[in-house]
Amino acid sequence: MTRLIVAAGGGGDAVAAAMLHAALYGDQDQAVIVTYAWDRLLIDPLPGPRRPADFTGLERLTPAVWRVPAQARPIAPAGSTLPRLAADLPHTFALLDPYQGAEGLTHQLEDLVSHLEPESIDLLDVGGDILARGDEPTLRSPLADALALAACCQVNAPVRLLVAGPGLDGELLPADLSDMLGSVVHTFTASEAETISPVLEWHPSEATGVLAATARGARGICEIRDAGLPVPLTDDSPTVHEVDLDDAVSRNQLARAIMATEHLDEAEAYSREICGYSEIDYERNKALWLKDQQPAALDPSAIWPQLDQFEAEARARSITHTTFRRITEALNLSGSQRDDLRRLLINSRPEQYDAPLWLIPIAAE
Repeated sequence: MTRLIVAAGGGGDAVAAAMLHAALYGDQDQAVIVTYAWDRLLIDPLPGPRRPADFTGLERLTPAVWRVPAQARPIAPAGSTLPRLAADLPHTFALLDPYQGAEGLTHQLEDLVSHLEPESIDLLDVGGDILARGDEPTLRSPLADALALAACCQVNAPVRLLVAGPGLDGELLPADLSDMLGSVVHTFTASEAETISPVLEWHPSEATGVLAATARGARGICEIRDAGLPVPLTDDSPTVHEVDLDDAVSRNQLARAIMATEHLDEAEAYSREICGYSEIDYERNKALWLKDQQPAALDPSAIWPQLDQFEAEARARSITHTTFRRITEALNLSGSQRDDLRRLLINSRPEQYDAPLWLIPIAAE
């Protein structure tokens, strides 16, 4: 039997999909995880998602959908975590191409359903921003989720919408989601988090990393992203909720507006109109800004006083954990330096590594 899991927001949700499959379906079935190649600027210096033409080595899975095998490679200067995910996880990864708008995504999903005849179809979002109205001031990346939602609700097959880790992406508060969340389908455990632990050693996803950490028992407040968004880590954090798909569409203004779009730029225009911005515009602007910046050198002797100052300021904000992406950006380092910084910190202060997060120590008396 085949299980089809649609990762609503891209790479991080695809990693979480592997943990979800292990938790709900075990080893009996195979999963096809369909996802965007949209790794943001930490991995990919080009704004927006990648399309099939941006890769070499893809394999045709259906007439409309390409499989990303381990040997596939993004064409420089593009970057993508998908080939490495395919190498590290026992699942088939298929590429969602949003450049044909929601209509194109719907066609791709229907082609997959027709070809695979899956036992189940789950649409997974970590954090819950797929349930945003569109006007929330904390919302940062509504477009990818809205496109996935718009496509899934038009597929001629039953699709179950699942939200894991409510509020863990820092975009909506758990309280903003409570009226939409249905029953708890599952609560992730430490052993289930271990199924993706090797991936989280290198993958930059913050929301899925925080989800795995809470499954292992991390509690407190975690600071994420370049903006330093505070995310509460509670007993509800490692839960997975079912949400009525029709209710989600009724709430998500952007998803409703883009259902008939045939091009990504059309969907972007609706995002600017409804939400006031496009997340790809944000990436375009940030990419231009980064091009003119000279990242700091990774000098260990300079890192420690900078890190100590960052941790002292984080403690003053009642922060207990943070991500390596957050530290990388706070210390004015580039995304390519993240892995080296991570190794330096873990090797030097292993007691502060609360996998896959960094623990902010309590101030000495």
